[in-house]
Amino acid sequence: MEKTGLPAGWEMKTLGDVSDFQRGLTYSGKDAVDFSENIVLRATNIDLDKNCLDFSELKYLNNGFQVKQNKKIVKGGLLICLSSGSKKHLGKVALVTDNYNYAFGGFIGQIIPDNQVVSKYLFYNLISESYNKYISRLTDGIGINNLKSIDLKSFEFPLPPLSQQKQIVAVLDKAFAAIETAKANAEQNLQNAKELFESYLQNVFENKGDDWGEKKIEDLSNEKKAIVSGPFGSNLKVADYREEGVPMIRLQNVGKGYFIDKSIKYVDPSKAEELKSHSFKTGDIVLAKLGIPIGKTCIIPEYFGSGIIVADIVRIRPDKKTVNYKFVEYFLNTDLSVSQLNKNISGATRPRVNLSDVRNIIIPIPEIKEQEKIVQKLNDLTTQTKKLEAIYTQKIADLEEMKKSVLQKAFSGNLNPLN
Repeated sequence: MEKTGLPAGWEMKTLGDVSDFQRGLTYSGKDAVDFSENIVLRATNIDLDKNCLDFSELKYLNNGFQVKQNKKIVKGGLLICLSSGSKKHLGKVALVTDNYNYAFGGFIGQIIPDNQVVSKYLFYNLISESYNKYISRLTDGIGINNLKSIDLKSFEFPLPPLSQQKQIVAVLDKAFAAIETAKANAEQNLQNAKELFESYLQNVFENKGDDWGEKKIEDLSNEKKAIVSGPFGSNLKVADYREEGVPMIRLQNVGKGYFIDKSIKYVDPSKAEELKSHSFKTGDIVLAKLGIPIGKTCIIPEYFGSGIIVADIVRIRPDKKTVNYKFVEYFLNTDLSVSQLNKNISGATRPRVNLSDVRNIIIPIPEIKEQEKIVQKLNDLTTQTKKLEAIYTQKIADLEEMKKSVLQKAFSGNLNPLN
């Protein structure tokens, strides 16, 4: 295919022009065993972020299961996700750099470049923004998406002579290595900023003053209904959810020290009245008694108003005359608090604690004026930490954009050669 604007000697080719495509093998649950020499890779073995193979969770078939040679991965090939419940995952590729003699399953496929194209040059094209946009146009983003081989083979990309392909790969390898190093440094700086705050927060409560006392969370108020959890599932079902009405707070709305104002669901006012003993109001503390990490806690912001909590949320309403709510929130997000809950966890796949476990959390607590001073220091440090996090997060985003820009230049013939 011809296309103007390309350097001399370059052509536009489709994936089908320069490679063979093979779908993976089909097998059933009865063919699977705990361990054997018959290894089959699945979509989960494609690392979606690093575009490489991930061997942490292998699937084994009984040694009597016959695998045809064309269902085994080859060095220089590319494995690709063909079926996915997520638009983000569909079409993701991993470059095969070694011989493994592994088979690959039906939800993935293998692209085998011919002698017209360098396998890594093809790989770089298949992680480009142009390719991502092409795949995106093929999917509806709803439910299970499947990538048809005829559509995959129709993807067009610029193909220079082999010598230039090799040079482009060398330049991209060097550029990507430098970008990944800078990204790793930014990610480490981001982690350091978070750990610095966590360390200071932990230190505040570990090195408490001699005049501090200790109380159970349930003793921070004399009101019987100061601490409540949401209604039993049978009293609040998904069928009761509405797109408007009285808001609910669910697990996905509780961050570690911050409220997540997304995916808000509602109930009818009549239902809210029926469940009023499970209500919240602006300024209340809410804690997640299910999930990882257990015990995430935040304060409901001023603008959010009042509503209902669901079953796995605990609403905490201490006496404001003796307790600073932010002080309590800070403590409940420390390891000192979480470790108390971890002793009582039930459920292997979905860790959960009971309302009584939350009530019995012991909090070290000084006089109200001292609480306010500590909160002010922690608020100041939080602000500084968030500024650093914003800087490093933006740096990481900029580096990702740089990768896209480098690839775009490479495939338009505008990439500077190696020094």
